Amino acid sequence: MSALFQPLKLRSLELTHRGWVSPMCQYSCDPDAAPGVPNDWHLMHLGSFAAGGAALIVTEAAAVNAAGRISPRDAGLYNDEQAEAWARINTFVHRNGAAEAKIGVQLAHAGRKASTYWPFSGQRGSVPESDGGWTTVGPSASAFDGYAEPAAMTEAQIQDLIADFAAAAVRAVDAGFDTLEIHGAHGYLLHQFQSPLINTRADSWGGDEGGRNRLTLAVVDAVRNVIPEGMPLLLRISATDWAENGIDIGASVRLAKQAHEHGVDLIDVSSGGAVAHQDIKPGPGYQTGFSARIRRETGVPTGTVGLLTSAGQAEHAVATAQADGVFIARAALRDPHWWLRAAFELGHDIKWAPQYERAVARHSF
Repeated sequence: MSALFQPLKLRSLELTHRGWVSPMCQYSCDPDAAPGVPNDWHLMHLGSFAAGGAALIVTEAAAVNAAGRISPRDAGLYNDEQAEAWARINTFVHRNGAAEAKIGVQLAHAGRKASTYWPFSGQRGSVPESDGGWTTVGPSASAFDGYAEPAAMTEAQIQDLIADFAAAAVRAVDAGFDTLEIHGAHGYLLHQFQSPLINTRADSWGGDEGGRNRLTLAVVDAVRNVIPEGMPLLLRISATDWAENGIDIGASVRLAKQAHEHGVDLIDVSSGGAVAHQDIKPGPGYQTGFSARIRRETGVPTGTVGLLTSAGQAEHAVATAQADGVFIARAALRDPHWWLRAAFELGHDIKWAPQYERAVARHSF
C-alpha cells in the first residue's frame, strides 16, 4: 500500500492523498490593465494540476498589498478584483480536480526583494519607479545583493502589514480557498525579520530570536483569528539560511513549535533565500532532513519540497516519516499529470478526470 496516496486530514480539510503542488510564481499578471489580478494563464496553470491528480494545490505568492509584490507582474489578494479572479480559479479546480483537488493560497510580502524584474524580462535587479517600480521596505535598511536599499519599517507600517495579512485572509476565505499558507521563507519579508543576517533592529521586532520571530507569530495570530476554526493554516519556513550566523535548524524547530501553539497546522519546510552568499549544497531530497527533524521534535505535521522528482522519492519521504506530504514543483511544470503517473508507478488506483478516462493505461503509462 502506497504511503504517498493515503489520505490526510488537517482540521476539517480532508485531502485524498499526500502529493501536493508547491507554490510557483508565474509573473503573468498584467501590470498595466489589471495589476495583481490572476488571469487565464493562472486558470490553465493551476487547473492542469487539478486535472493531473494533485490533492492540494497551493498558488503562487499572492501579495497582501501592492508593495509586497516580488515584481510588477506578480499576483495579489489585496482588492476585490483580485479576489473575484481567484474565486473563478477556485471554482474551476473544485469542479475539475481528478483527486477531489483542494486549493490554498500563499499570502506573502516580498519586503526588500520586492519591485524586481521578473525572470524572463531580460533584465535583472530592482525596477525603478520610472518603469513601474516602488520603494521597498524591510526590517532594516540593508539591501539584498544587487537590489535597491529598502526603508526600515516603522511601527505603524508593521501594524499595517499585520492588518493587511488579515484582510487578505478574509478575502481568501470569501474567494473559496480551502486553506491558507503564510510565506515566511525564501528571504521575503517575514523571513527577513527572522534572520539575524538581515534584522538588525534594536526594538521589540528585532534583537534576540524571540524579537525576530515576533512578526511572523503576530501575522499567524492575525490570520488565524479571521479564518474559520476548521480551516487549516500552513506556514512555509526556510529551515536554514545556509550561511554562518544565520538561521539554523535548531532555531527553525523552535519557531515551528511556537507557530503550532499559535494555530499553524502544518509547516512547509524549505530553506535559503535570505542572503546571496548562502552556501547551498542541493541534491535529491536535500531538505527532507529538515522536515524530518521538525516533525520528530515538535510533533507538528510537515511538508517537504526540493528536487523531489520521482514517485519513489516522494513515497520514501512519506513512508519513512520525513514528512506528512510532498510538495512537487519543477517536476510538476514538466508533467502536470505527475500524480497520475506516480499513482500508476506505485500501484495505486487514483481517480482520473472523466474526460481523460479513455487514456487510463492498465499495463503502461
